[in-house]
This record gives sequence, C-alpha cells and structure tokens, in this order.
Amino acid sequence: MALPDILKKAIVHMPVKEKDKLLLRLITKDKTLSDRLHFELIEDSSTIPERREDITANIIRTSKFNQNTPGWILMDMRNLSGDIAYHVKVTKDKIGGLELNLFLLNTFMEKYPDILKTYSSRADTCALYIAKKALTIVNQFNKLEEDYRVDYLKDANRMLASVYSLCSKMYARQLELPQELEG
Repeated sequence: MALPDILKKAIVHMPVKEKDKLLLRLITKDKTLSDRLHFELIEDSSTIPERREDITANIIRTSKFNQNTPGWILMDMRNLSGDIAYHVKVTKDKIGGLELNLFLLNTFMEKYPDILKTYSSRADTCALYIAKKALTIVNQFNKLEEDYRVDYLKDANRMLASVYSLCSKMYARQLELPQELEG
C-alpha cells in the first residue's frame, strides 16, 4: 500500500518518541518484519550458515519419516518448502534458497523412488509439484553467475535425472524442463 506524499511528510516531522512507539506497535503486528529486523539488527546477518543447517537438518529428519503415499511426501515437501521460502524472505539468502530447494527435492526423490516411481492418479499432484519445483530451481540456477553455477551443477543434474525417471517425467516434458544443465 503506497502512502500519499503528504502523509509521508507528516510522519517524517513527527516527534521521535511518538514515531518509535508507532513503529514498535506496527512491527509487533508483522512477524516477518519482526524476524527480518531481528536477523539484520541483532544477529547482524551473520547466522545464515546456522539457519541453513537448521533447515537442512529438518529436511533430513522429515525425510526419515516412513512415508507410504505420494500425498504424505507432497505434504512434507510443501511444509519444508515454506520454511525455505520464509528463510529467503527474512534473510534475502537467494543462494541458500536454491541450495536448500535442490537438497529438498534430491533428498525426497532419492529417499522414496519406489513410491514416486509410477505415475497414478494418487501421485498426480505430487508429480506436478516436483516438476514445477524443478523448473523453479532451474530458472534460479540459470540466473546465477557462472562462478556459482559450477557449485550446483552436479546436484541440479542429479535432480533433473530423478525428475525424468519418476512419476514427474510427463509434467517435466510438458514444462519443457531440460534433461541436463550445462555450466
């Protein structure tokens, strides 16, 4: 929501004490903003590796649950994907977002190849999710500078090989997902 210029000027000319009170009230209403300010001001943006490790550990822990249907796998991947998106939103760590999403897809596709192998009506939503997630990862990968691409090329190609060998292959073809990336 854009503020009118006259309101912006009025806010700028408010007494500092009054502005601080209003600011603190507004920040408490927005968890994302509160977390982002905590990250930037208190953590001094230095905890990105620890945050990445926490999400990675959560992916590993969740993938060890005994999943027996594509629906459960999809639900867990979506929850973890939300955690990754929130991490990126708070920290602005786009490289970490790519790395964590790659790890997420590779972990689940390699952990449950038997369940995700065959396309069926029960696997349809999960197959589409995997293909779309892979497309998003490929697009992020293509936006990286050449130096960074080398670091993620092997994992990205491993992900694409899995996408094309599991229930998601039909959607991967429809989305024109490449079968292999080049550095």
